Amino acid sequence: MREFYESRGRVQKRVKLVNTAGANFNRTFNRELVYLVIPIALQNLIAATAVSADVVMLGVVGQSAMSAVSLAGQITFVLTLFYMGISAGAGVLAAQYWGKKDLQTIQRVLSIASVFAVMISLIFFVVSLAFPDELMRFFTKDEELIRYGANFLHTISFSYLAMGLTQMYLGVIRSMENARLSALISSSGLLLNILLNALCIFVFFPDIQEKAITAVALATVVARFFELGWCFIYSITRGTIRFQLPVRDNVQRKLLKDYLRYTTPVQGNYIVWGGALTATAAIIGHVNADMVAANSVASVVKNLAVVLCGGIATGGSVLVGKYLGNNEIEMAKRAGSRMIWYALIFGALSGGLILLMKPLVFYAIDLNQNTQDYLHGMLYICVYYCIAKSMNATTIAGLFVAGGDSKFGFWCDTIVMWGIILPLSYISAFVWHLPPIALYAVISLDEIVKMPAALMRYRQFKWVKNITRNFIEAG
Repeated sequence: MREFYESRGRVQKRVKLVNTAGANFNRTFNRELVYLVIPIALQNLIAATAVSADVVMLGVVGQSAMSAVSLAGQITFVLTLFYMGISAGAGVLAAQYWGKKDLQTIQRVLSIASVFAVMISLIFFVVSLAFPDELMRFFTKDEELIRYGANFLHTISFSYLAMGLTQMYLGVIRSMENARLSALISSSGLLLNILLNALCIFVFFPDIQEKAITAVALATVVARFFELGWCFIYSITRGTIRFQLPVRDNVQRKLLKDYLRYTTPVQGNYIVWGGALTATAAIIGHVNADMVAANSVASVVKNLAVVLCGGIATGGSVLVGKYLGNNEIEMAKRAGSRMIWYALIFGALSGGLILLMKPLVFYAIDLNQNTQDYLHGMLYICVYYCIAKSMNATTIAGLFVAGGDSKFGFWCDTIVMWGIILPLSYISAFVWHLPPIALYAVISLDEIVKMPAALMRYRQFKWVKNITRNFIEAG
């Protein structure tokens, strides 16, 4: 009998230790996550606001100016997708090597990513500078929107020369858990951009749409070079990593191979997903101008609402990557489980935030009655979109990529976006001639369709992998 009680006591003691360890992990993880999520969410808000600032503020000038800049912004959006793919690949490696405290390898990762970013920036700069009218004709047949958008695109193309390097540096230091500096640089650039926009719209060209559009684009160029200058100065004076040309040796070749292995599927995923979104924007652009204007505003509201969800996904992926790089596999799994619940909660909160923002949106932006009717329905559709978007961002773009499982997202978006959503959207618009709100609901189905497959993939734990090499010992 005594042996029975002693055995039960040992079991209870082990359970108590496990529960205590679990509670300690939860507190530590929550603290680290909050430390990362708040500045990352702020930076996501800043990024969404920076993209939206030109569109929203030009809404004061006129609906045509706002719609034209929104369509022209699709080119910048596609370029940003390339940056996101290049930066994501660098972030995966940087986070795992940060777990090993291997700063020399992280420095090499930054150099590799910067070279790719400069190459793609130059391509977009030349094409946007030389062929702005041709690019705008892909999105609309309205000559006024083409003229306004081409003027904006011609000027803002110069900002591409700075954006790439800035995004690579901020992405890498964020993976090193220095999200506050990243948010500070981005917020300063945003404030400068908004200030210059206000001067251009309300002081210099309040009643001249074409000049206001060009001036707003120039303000964005100035803000992007300001951010790049800050990154260079910090990296030289106080940074643990700096902008450097790649070193050509055996270690660099192996690291480049790893980088391409994990970046290529992520990049393909962003291009497939973003290309489909751009194509749906073109479908909307060929329906009518009022739907373009309503979609412009709905996109701004939706992007602002999901910033905290993106912070959860990015911040959690940094921590999971660090755990995996340090071979703390069980901690990575437990962290992933908590991220799933946080994604569901904050996705629902984001949907509720959209409903709260509706009255303010209709009050702040002057739209005709037809556009207001479209926007009213679109915002309700965005509510369910946010919940699924939060879950998919956390799994596909967060957990899976953190563990090097980057191919799933590529195949998932290829099948869903190009095999289902785009054909269905085209048929809905030009064959069935569905009402604009019904068309928008079809376009917004992608995240709902992807979510079950993403959750099943998560439960298989194929994403739980340490992908680092021992370059320190080898070197």
